Amino acid sequence: MGKLMFHGQSCVEIVAADGTRLLIDPFLTDNPQADVDRGHFHDRLDYLLLTHGHYDHVADAWPLLEETNPTLIASFEIVAYAQEVLGYDKTHPMHIGGGYEFPFGRVKLTPALHGGQVAGKGAEGYTTVPAGLLIDLDGCGIYHAGDTALITDMALLEGQVDVALLPIGDNFTMGPEDAARAVDLIKPRVVIPIHFNTWPLIEQDPESFRARVEPRAEVVVLEPGDTYEF
Repeated sequence: MGKLMFHGQSCVEIVAADGTRLLIDPFLTDNPQADVDRGHFHDRLDYLLLTHGHYDHVADAWPLLEETNPTLIASFEIVAYAQEVLGYDKTHPMHIGGGYEFPFGRVKLTPALHGGQVAGKGAEGYTTVPAGLLIDLDGCGIYHAGDTALITDMALLEGQVDVALLPIGDNFTMGPEDAARAVDLIKPRVVIPIHFNTWPLIEQDPESFRARVEPRAEVVVLEPGDTYEF
């Protein structure tokens, strides 16, 4: 059985049944919600996955590369920044619509509608197309939408997603109403809201979101530090 742990904003840790450890969009040090710091991952981090390059998704990614030596899975442009500026070569570049079978399972980059500037020292001029992540691991289809508006392309995910991690914060991404419409397009079994309540601009009541969605899908609200087993 695998498990998924929420660490605030859009940061999600996934541990496969065999112990393989993945981390998505690490934003810990300056995150008022975060329940852990980078030291939590120093014993083992196998793969680091990024949906896009904004600060609240990559702030701790660059130091974690040096501290834990994971394989970086991200868009071609983010990987180019890691290689050319940071000198980090343990990478796997991907792009929208492309998938790859890794030892732990399959990852596919899906469309997302958002900004693409990459944050980091020396990152001026590096931009990318934001993405979602469709991860097939231990027989479970996990969709991390990243930061995105509601897009009709989400309907193409129907039948592939067991657990959907969807932003509900509004202002910068989908709000609760559009995220509920996304559920109708994707038709997951379980929905976990992310990217909300980190700052006043994205304050939302997850219970209100639950009321919009259930019984069409089960809504699991995770506080930072909570775990969902799949």
